[in-house]
Amino acid sequence: MTLVNSPMPVPATPRPGRGRARALAGISLGYFMVLLDMTVLSVAEPDLASSLRTSMAGLQWATTGYTVAFAALLLSAGAAADRFGAERLFRAGIAVFTLASLLSAFAPGLLALVLLRAILGIAAAACVPASMAMIAQLYPEPAARARAVSAWAAISGAAVAAGPIAGGALVGAAGWRSIFLINVPIGLAVLALTLGRAVACPRDTRRIDWLAQVAAAAVLALFTDALIAAGSQAWAHAAWSSAGLGVSALAFRGLERRSRAPVLNRALLRSGRVRAGLLAAAAVNFALTGSLFVLPLLLQQEWHLGPLQTGLAFLPLTVPFAANPPFTGKIVARVGPRRPILAGLALLSAGGAVLAGTVFADGGYPWLAVGLLMTGFGVSYALPALVAALVSVAPAGTAGAVGGLLNAVRQIGATLGVAVMGAAVAAGTGWALLVSAAICAIAWFVFALARRGETTG
Repeated sequence: MTLVNSPMPVPATPRPGRGRARALAGISLGYFMVLLDMTVLSVAEPDLASSLRTSMAGLQWATTGYTVAFAALLLSAGAAADRFGAERLFRAGIAVFTLASLLSAFAPGLLALVLLRAILGIAAAACVPASMAMIAQLYPEPAARARAVSAWAAISGAAVAAGPIAGGALVGAAGWRSIFLINVPIGLAVLALTLGRAVACPRDTRRIDWLAQVAAAAVLALFTDALIAAGSQAWAHAAWSSAGLGVSALAFRGLERRSRAPVLNRALLRSGRVRAGLLAAAAVNFALTGSLFVLPLLLQQEWHLGPLQTGLAFLPLTVPFAANPPFTGKIVARVGPRRPILAGLALLSAGGAVLAGTVFADGGYPWLAVGLLMTGFGVSYALPALVAALVSVAPAGTAGAVGGLLNAVRQIGATLGVAVMGAAVAAGTGWALLVSAAICAIAWFVFALARRGETTG
């Protein structure tokens, strides 16, 4: 291709800036796919339950199979990216994610779907920390890197906004299986865009304790299973899961004490400021993912909305994710992260209360939209501020570990949100939403009442 009226052709090899932009687009699209898979399933729940003839517990595992694996492996994914090369791990994760998505579309039953969702979570955990390392490699200049991260975050925010609508349209047209097929062309595009040496990252010899990592995954999986079984009043199942949880927790503790490369950075967890931020992050994802799990069941099974109508109904919740983070960034730069975090938790608690009140009073959609809008702004205020706060208080040389721990705790919060709020649905959707409001209120008080010198920001 040549420029119009230009006497010389454009070189065949792309300019560094253009090559970097192409690679950044691929990295961002990869994260878009990971986040899309977390939200697109929500509006497919009733169709999935009908097709596979599954119970509430089965639906919970179809969601948490992804988040359990994602959360557990995020703890070591950063170290794996450093050891094996971030670009190699990223591309391997994208390839596995694409293939597992294709297989999920043809899952013959619930067990196969849950196992494939767990593989998707493992692949997602490989992609997220590696993507940040690749951006750092592509954009070593601080100002350019900041702009690149902003673009990456904006594209990922669009995934959260697009997920319910895209899922609703696909489910309405072709059923729940179609929501997994959308990942196949996206994954292939990501692999094509991230080809080349520009994204090559250095490798080191960091140790990874895989046995301790497996024990950590077992702890989280058994804890989730015990909660889901208790919510279904399957008490014998819950008792066996609880016993397994105790054994795996003791094994994990013993392995961590002897490990030369522990999964958890205990120095970080000794910091009161880090603990406060992690609690807030878990509460935010508890409310968000739990609400995305229980509300589609209400909208489709009790309000009789179609899948696309359900996706559109979520717009007040999802649009702030894409629109508000730049505004939050300016606020954090001006006043620090503490006040946006507290404002976000307050909005989440109030939004959950409004949603619960709407259900209890059999109110209409306008009130539901108000609650969704408050929840959406709460998330979009709290999460960007939490990232800034935790990175700023991280001890020297631990910013990467803090980032991995933050993302892992967020996914643990998401897992617990689905398990606990899904169990509370047995008493009524309104009670499940009140649980969400209470969790965020507790997080607000813990964060607000902590001593100034020991809180985040």
